Amino acid sequence: MRDQKAPDHPQVIAPPPLIFGVPLVLLLWAHDRLSGTCDIPVHLLNWPIRAFFGAATVIAGAILMVTALAAFKRADTPPEPWKATRALTLAGPYRLTRNPMYLGMAFAYAGIGIIAGCLMLLGSLVLVLIVIDRLVIDREEAYLAHKFGQPYTDYLARSKRWF
Repeated sequence: MRDQKAPDHPQVIAPPPLIFGVPLVLLLWAHDRLSGTCDIPVHLLNWPIRAFFGAATVIAGAILMVTALAAFKRADTPPEPWKATRALTLAGPYRLTRNPMYLGMAFAYAGIGIIAGCLMLLGSLVLVLIVIDRLVIDREEAYLAHKFGQPYTDYLARSKRWF
């Protein structure tokens, strides 16, 4: 059991959608203002190809997020990491990865970067993922291991953090 004085949530640095969303919006704005200076070279990936692969990547991300949210709903536990977890969510996409929502957000971020043709945006995803990995996922995993003990540590042993 958790210490009664400690908050019953993982104390992540910020809501993960903000960690993905703020840099995404700021860099899209910067990309618009710096037109052409950080574009994917057209000879590497022209518009119709970028649109197709970018949209497919965004759709794959959306599917991951929706199926992960459905798994949380079935488990009757909130998906928000600033709320107390009531149950482990191990079904649906959680059979394949411990973090399908964050993976889905990363796919959506990458897909938008591909559609925009913005190398700066695609490169920034690495930094966003480091923040998510170290300041969100590490804290969530420590919280869940403390709260659920052996069932969660068994899940950690048989699953991958990302894919």
